[in-house]
Amino acid sequence: MAKKPVKYYVVDAFTDSAFKGNPAAVCLLEEDKNDYWFQSVAAEFNISETCYLTSIHGTSIPRFGLRWFTPVSEVNLCGHATLAAAQTLFSTGLVDNNVIEFVTLSGILTAKKIPASNVTSAQNDEAKDTFYIELDFPADPIAESNSDDTSLISEALNGASIIDIKRTKNGDDLLVVVSSGKNVTEVEPQLDVIGKIAGRGVIVTGIAPSESGFDFYSRYFCPKFGINEDPVCGSAHCSLATYWSKKLGKCDLNAYQASARGGAINIHLDEQKQRVFLRGKAITVMEGCILV
Repeated sequence: MAKKPVKYYVVDAFTDSAFKGNPAAVCLLEEDKNDYWFQSVAAEFNISETCYLTSIHGTSIPRFGLRWFTPVSEVNLCGHATLAAAQTLFSTGLVDNNVIEFVTLSGILTAKKIPASNVTSAQNDEAKDTFYIELDFPADPIAESNSDDTSLISEALNGASIIDIKRTKNGDDLLVVVSSGKNVTEVEPQLDVIGKIAGRGVIVTGIAPSESGFDFYSRYFCPKFGINEDPVCGSAHCSLATYWSKKLGKCDLNAYQASARGGAINIHLDEQKQRVFLRGKAITVMEGCILV
């Protein structure tokens, strides 16, 4: 029997401009596939994340199974691909609701469609009919780093002006604070050295320039998972929100990921519930079918 083609969309997340932000492939499944197929398709797309949606019936709120794969591995949590999945479902009319639930390896995550007028952002909204998507994610606590690799970290960031090093508890990333947002943009990562550092990846962050309208800048490097630099990493902001909220003394933050593609995230931290609400836009840039 011939295999049914799998519909997919490629969505640029945390941006309202095509070919900016972070691209994710969203695949809509109507029948079961095995993990080998998932990983092979993700390797074929060869972008930071490919995700797979499976409809779950019989719930009052639209619910979907959601899995995320980098070109080399499945991951437990991905912000930008979740945003891309929600954008696909909202914009194509596949759901007739303003809230979607995703069943994931990190539990049930929700995505909510909210009008742009309800969001305070560093970026101006020109179109009145545009909307943001709000993701409800678990906060990632910050811990002291026990790493003895300070010199290795400095080498990995090519001598960047490091002022603090922390570790994220859930993501097992190093969070490296540098002297300024400008320093973040100037970092020249030595990926082979980053690959030798214990943990998953390295988040580099610094206070944003006062004239930028943002609170902080960041970049994220994760060569161990086949992502040399993730253009805009939603899950990294679950720890960045925890760090900068305490540092700046506020729960509402505007963040900019200063990769070559760049992207903006509006953040609210609910410290009591230990939840991070990530708000961003997304734009669908292509669609097609997987034939095998």
